[in-house]
Amino acid sequence: MHIEQRGTGPALVMIHGWAMHCEIFSPLVSLLEKQFTCFLVDLPGHGRSIADHSTLDIAVIAKDISERIPAAIWCGWSLGGLVALHAARHYTTKGLIMLCASPRFVKADHWPHGMNASVFTGFADDLKKDYRGTLDRFISLEAQGSDHMREELRVLRDAVFAFGEPAERVLCEGLELLENTDLIDACSGLNVPSLWCAGKRDRLVSPLAMQTACEMANGEFFAIQGGGHAPFLTHADLVAQAITNFSKKMA
Repeated sequence: MHIEQRGTGPALVMIHGWAMHCEIFSPLVSLLEKQFTCFLVDLPGHGRSIADHSTLDIAVIAKDISERIPAAIWCGWSLGGLVALHAARHYTTKGLIMLCASPRFVKADHWPHGMNASVFTGFADDLKKDYRGTLDRFISLEAQGSDHMREELRVLRDAVFAFGEPAERVLCEGLELLENTDLIDACSGLNVPSLWCAGKRDRLVSPLAMQTACEMANGEFFAIQGGGHAPFLTHADLVAQAITNFSKKMA
């Protein structure tokens, strides 16, 4: 699994979302690398880890990362938030940043804030029939709501195949994680500070879900008014400032 190191300062792990890779964080990293040592992770089967055929298992991935980096703040975007949250619960971390990420992505009797499970099963079924078209539809969903939707959509589309095509298998495993993972109990068990950064117009992860989880974790909640699911692309300055402020409180 590829982990790239950039910058100087306190350690900050950054984990991308479904179908993407660490370069998606470039606008944000350019603002953070003068203050943080950023450890940028490409999950197995993605980006520069495209030849890594390991199964997507958040426990295994979190353990691997934790053994290769110093104690750090862990930041996870979307699916990457599941890895970061697991690490914050089970390993030595200095803090947790959930960036448009939820401890549970689908609805349940005990969690009314998620999406219908059929959304993720539908994307998994469609991948087998129309790989590129399905990826594009998911990316379009990520960009919806942003007040810079066209810009966000362009960057996401350009990024997805920058290092080749992620295997259908690993994409289906990622969708299964989004559909089936439930880390709600981990929120109340956190013993590190946490920041929950939401896009107010996010169509994939409800800001209400994040605020609810944040309250369970006794964390800090921050919503970007014009942000969609990837506010670090269009509001990088606001996200960077929130991360910096959060870090300073722990100094």
